[in-house]
Amino acid sequence: MIAYKMYSMGQATSYPLAVTPTVYDIKGNADTPHEYGAPPMVNWQDVINLMAQKSKSANLEDTFSAFRKESHRAGSYGDETLRDEVLKRFNLYGLKTWMDKQYVKIQDPPASGYNRFVFKRDAEQQPTGFLSYSANGTVTGTVVYGHYGTEENFLLLQNEMRINMSGKVVLLRASENTFAEKVANAAKFGASAVLIYADPSDYSFEENTQLFGHVHLGSGDPYTPAFPSFNHTQFPPIKSSGLPKILAQTITAKMANNILKQLGGQDTPSKWVCAHKLGDENDNITLEVNNVLVEKKINNVFGFLEGLVDPDRFVVIGAHRDAWGYGFSASTVGTSILVELARSISEMVKHDRVKLRRSILFASWSAGEYGNVGATEWLETHLATLNQKAIVFINLDDVIQGYGEFKVSASPLLHALIQKTLQEVSSPASTGSLYSVYGKGNWESNILEPLKINDTAYPFLAFSGIPSMSFRFRGQRRTYYAGTMLDTQENLSLITGRQLPELTQLAMQFAGTIALRLVHDHLLQMDLNKYNGVIREQVLDINTKVSNLKKIKPKLFSEALSVKWLITAMGSYRRAMDKLTTDIQRSDLDITEKCRILNDRIMSVERHFLSPYVSPRDQPYRHILLGNGPHTLTALSEHLEHLRTNDPKADIDLFHEQFSLATWTIQGCANALAAFPYFKCIFS
Repeated sequence: MIAYKMYSMGQATSYPLAVTPTVYDIKGNADTPHEYGAPPMVNWQDVINLMAQKSKSANLEDTFSAFRKESHRAGSYGDETLRDEVLKRFNLYGLKTWMDKQYVKIQDPPASGYNRFVFKRDAEQQPTGFLSYSANGTVTGTVVYGHYGTEENFLLLQNEMRINMSGKVVLLRASENTFAEKVANAAKFGASAVLIYADPSDYSFEENTQLFGHVHLGSGDPYTPAFPSFNHTQFPPIKSSGLPKILAQTITAKMANNILKQLGGQDTPSKWVCAHKLGDENDNITLEVNNVLVEKKINNVFGFLEGLVDPDRFVVIGAHRDAWGYGFSASTVGTSILVELARSISEMVKHDRVKLRRSILFASWSAGEYGNVGATEWLETHLATLNQKAIVFINLDDVIQGYGEFKVSASPLLHALIQKTLQEVSSPASTGSLYSVYGKGNWESNILEPLKINDTAYPFLAFSGIPSMSFRFRGQRRTYYAGTMLDTQENLSLITGRQLPELTQLAMQFAGTIALRLVHDHLLQMDLNKYNGVIREQVLDINTKVSNLKKIKPKLFSEALSVKWLITAMGSYRRAMDKLTTDIQRSDLDITEKCRILNDRIMSVERHFLSPYVSPRDQPYRHILLGNGPHTLTALSEHLEHLRTNDPKADIDLFHEQFSLATWTIQGCANALAAFPYFKCIFS
């Protein structure tokens, strides 16, 4: 599928014979250069300064202009034009380049005609926005207002308002969760269709603004789940379990308001702060969706900057370049940062004596707006290789959505590195660092937030076991024009207070500094102990719920089930991390092979949290701590709640199985990380 030039990820790569690595202390700081016949290695502070200089000197307006297009949907002529521009620039910067080719199924709006709905006896409405991967057909039902469509919202309607959702057409507000999660929740409670609109209290859109998005609860081509899509390869005729079986359509705020003001029935719950009703049996609506499933050829573009010591270990930096319309924030900014980082770092290597121990892979994805299709298909194609050789994935999508807040979503392994980088990168608008300006005394609370399922970084982390991160500047209202035709450079400039160039430079510097740290230091800068706290929090929650449930229902659990095994596994993981830390402290990092083995152990931490007991096809997000599905510790905790309330979904035998497999996943992770059989002779 991928034609590699001069380099293949799947092949062993010999190390340059003339290179002896720089000596570093345990924190990765350079001491004395040991590279014979070459200028001295640039120290880390000089690397930081160079990255800052390159970011400030970037000609962003020219780059924006090169990648700004009115139309560049995945697989279109506009997308291919941008593909060629990225490839041209990667070649100009001296990177090793290649493209892949994938044939994917995506759903577009009707080729002729419209999706449409009729409410009561009003005139037919024909929204031009759409939701890719909706079910097709026609349904008639009564409207129920469901607020944001979270599970809590539906439970409140069902249990407190006593509304039977079966067959209902649910009207939902955008924001708070993804379109796919809204539709999945509605389907779970029995609804037949979903209408989604942007409420003026959440968004400052014009009332006729159309919304675009997708409703696949997953990522990649949903017609080849867990398989790559290339060369028209025929896999078994299966579909992703995340494809909805109900209709879904976006409507404008004006269309929604016309429905809301006519709804009868009960008042909305007071906590929702809404002035309208929930709807009753007189609020009939007919919805028709006629989206078209098409096969399109898409290309990802890659540029490879090779390291000197471990060239087959690499950091991936990626951004998608397609968009529903202009997509300036969604794709243009990220693609511009991607190519400017490629230019800057390659210049640092060529002209500024910066030497990379490991490699950097720059990736431009297609079909990102349809659910990270290009990126996920690449992951599926090279899964066995990537989760052993890819160090970290840094996502550049949607990095500028406003200003006033700075948010980072990342694997816990990266939290310490992120904190350090926040302290090292200064804000151009003030004398303070990102840490002081946005951390405000508690950086974890004010900056960190969980990775969302629609984030490009999520499949890298939860499907492939690669530590991953996303970050963004955003406004305090947390909404922007993404997914609309209003996502233009002028609107983004306005919403950022005319600070778009400065914020883009800052985003470039932040991403570049993290990437350079990971390829510069002897030892990978990852926080090995952070997951101890994550595991402990979830295990103690399960332990508390089991203990309380045993008091209420003492005969529910068999004697064979004991939380002590899960607690023992938690202790085993902590001891494995302690041993790895001790091995690092006792090792001579000037010995290249020892350092490489230690780094491989560090890199394996994330992937060992992928449950080996579930199928990637059925449960692609196999990470037991940060994934999604019945195999996760979060699902175990929720299952205990179902058992407590006698929920029909509760199944004690299934719980026993889930509990055992989760316990063995953590124990297996600890066993794998403690040491390999040959490790003792290396470190003895």
